[in-house]
Amino acid sequence: MTAPLKKPEWIRSRAPGGETWKKVNEILSLRGIRTVCDEARCPNKGECWGMGTATFMILGGICTRRCRFCAVSSAKTGRPLRKNESTELALTVKELELNYAVITSVDRDDLEDRGAGHFAHCIREIKEKNPPCKIEVLVPDYFGDELKIVSEAAPDVIAHNIETVRSLQKTIRDRRSSFDKSLRTLGEAKNSGILTKSSILLGFGEREEEVLTAMDELLAVGVEILVIGQYLQPSKNQIPVTEYLTPDTFVRLEKAALDRGFASVVSSPMARTSYHALAAFDRA
Repeated sequence: MTAPLKKPEWIRSRAPGGETWKKVNEILSLRGIRTVCDEARCPNKGECWGMGTATFMILGGICTRRCRFCAVSSAKTGRPLRKNESTELALTVKELELNYAVITSVDRDDLEDRGAGHFAHCIREIKEKNPPCKIEVLVPDYFGDELKIVSEAAPDVIAHNIETVRSLQKTIRDRRSSFDKSLRTLGEAKNSGILTKSSILLGFGEREEEVLTAMDELLAVGVEILVIGQYLQPSKNQIPVTEYLTPDTFVRLEKAALDRGFASVVSSPMARTSYHALAAFDRA
């Protein structure tokens, strides 16, 4: 077995701590709200919670898909939906005094609408209780009526991640996911008139020209915000890192993305879809 690559010095996570982090933790625990920060073992938890922000995860903690890079638990069926989740989420957003909220979810292929209606209910309740708050949703590969249900709730941003280049989709993502399905979701979101966003992780063995091609395909369906980050293996159960790219590489790819026409780009080793999401939204 090949030994895992040693993390370079530029890969650093901020340890959780401070009064703001404590407040976020207490509110989330009180309301019973899940975050992708915990479920997916995000390396930016310390930084984001220390700034008073978090990315909320709805539809339970069990994903019906099993992607090889993701640490979220998976099974054929998820848990029953929490009936008061939208209310507790809206109150959490209010108590944290957020002016920008990011909501994501597990995949729920076991539900008739795959959870689209629950997304819409959460968006509407946050808007009702916190009118000034902007809302970004990071959705599964919804399309057709599913995506219409979400878009009609009027989030400010619809995000969906391609995760990796076209040639590596089958290597790291669940067999039910695909590059073309993701492009369809993003294209339909753009056609609804809502700002669109996607993310790609590097370090799976992709070639740089493949990353540039992926950028072009995202632009072709109207994606406006792009996030580029370094894949970090959450545990020994996920696919290992093939390469740690240097910070200079991320700077170069950010310039390439902006030159190609993206309105806003977040590109750094620690970047994730919701990382510095408000700043990315403002630039777009």
